[in-house]
Amino acid sequence: MAERMDIGMEEKTYKTMGGAGAMNIAVGVVSLVVGVTSGILLIIAGAKLLAGRSKILF
Repeated sequence: MAERMDIGMEEKTYKTMGGAGAMNIAVGVVSLVVGVTSGILLIIAGAKLLAGRSKILF
C-alpha cells in the first residue's frame, strides 16, 4: 500500500513540474516579445529625437 502512495505522489510531482515548465516557457516567450518590442520602439523614438534636433530654435 505504501508503494502505491509513493507512485501517486511521484506522478503528481511529475505533472506539477511539467505544468510549471510549460508556464515558464510561456512567460519567457511573452517577456521576450515585450522586450524586443519596447526596444524597437525606444530606438525609433531616439532616432526621431536625433533627427528633429536641428529643427529646435533657442
